[in-house]
Amino acid sequence: MSESKLFTEGKIGPITLRNRTIRSAAFEGMAENNSPSEALKSYHTSVAAGGIGMTTVAYAAVMQSGLSFPRQLWLRKEIVPGLRDLTDSIHSHGAKASVQLGHCGNMSHKKICGETPVGACTGFNMYSPTFVRGLKKDELKDIAHQFGNAVKIAMDGGFDCVEVHAGHGYLISQFLSPFTNHRTDEYGGTLSNRMHFMQMCIEEVLKAADGKIAVVAKTNMRDGFKGGLEIDDCITVAQELEKLGLDALVLSGGFVSKAPMYVMRGEMPIKTLTHYMDCWWLKYGVKMAGRMMIPTVPFKELYFLEDALRFREVLKMPLIYVGGAVSRTGIDKVLDSGFDFVQMGRALVNEPDFVNRMRDGEERCGCDHANYCIGRMYTIDMQCHKHVKNLPEKLVKEIENIRRRDEKRNSSTK
Repeated sequence: MSESKLFTEGKIGPITLRNRTIRSAAFEGMAENNSPSEALKSYHTSVAAGGIGMTTVAYAAVMQSGLSFPRQLWLRKEIVPGLRDLTDSIHSHGAKASVQLGHCGNMSHKKICGETPVGACTGFNMYSPTFVRGLKKDELKDIAHQFGNAVKIAMDGGFDCVEVHAGHGYLISQFLSPFTNHRTDEYGGTLSNRMHFMQMCIEEVLKAADGKIAVVAKTNMRDGFKGGLEIDDCITVAQELEKLGLDALVLSGGFVSKAPMYVMRGEMPIKTLTHYMDCWWLKYGVKMAGRMMIPTVPFKELYFLEDALRFREVLKMPLIYVGGAVSRTGIDKVLDSGFDFVQMGRALVNEPDFVNRMRDGEERCGCDHANYCIGRMYTIDMQCHKHVKNLPEKLVKEIENIRRRDEKRNSSTK
């Protein structure tokens, strides 16, 4: 057996990470007034102190129309001091700091993003729910420019890396997917045309970065449902991203507004999700139809690895694996399979110091994948149920029931 690469240094473009671990851009829900907060700094500082190579601050909108949640970052000049305070704290513990750049497109609401949500095409999005306005061609250039401007703000804020979100059904992904892109101009139709907006955004990002910070992108390997992008088309997208000159690629999958649990796996805790909701009619609707709208996709360790290996075969660029990395053995398997880095999300919500624990001999994180953290993050902040005091009894029972169902599913597949 080859010696483990886990605790060796690794390069992403102009930066060097102390090991091969990255905290994924799992949404924290910890921003206040779309700005950094003490809670956001405290969490990422704990992950940095816990041994991570780089921690990624999640979903930062490049402009107001790109906001999908009230407690989400929006990159703009006035928050640079807060960003610098955040990254200084991360750096003080030896980790690198990355920020994910994105635009949610049609997955928002006027009360959050300040206007009728926009997307590749006019329509109605059940996710919000809301009517959506299709973007005009001249607007696309401005949005791409805002991606570049966000890079400059990230640099001023002390970040070492930016991650462009081109997956999961957010705006760039909405242009790529035939499910959401029905345009008849040069931004729709063939996959080559549907990639034009992505190309514009990446070019602006790389121009702004100017080789001074690392630039990576998160992209889908499959959309995760019939009528979305499948693996062959996604390989074509990844090959184009490689040609554009990115420093690394994060391989993911799923579509939040259509196949959310394909992204995260497991069962959505509907009682938890609705317990924290403020909107009475949405709460009632999700209680009634949530199981149908958000079907369970069983969790298994390294659930994206089989697809990711297809990408590893055809791409020469550094690749970052994400998806069900919960054990030292699994992480070593990924690295031994030719991947350069491993991202983790829920494992580091459960144990921010999981990397140091692995160094000290721990084999597996304590995350039970009951997904309480996911159900909670849509309304307040992302926290593991094991760290929350005085949980309502109905939520405790839901977590226990989900565990039992998971155990039953796992035993039936053995």
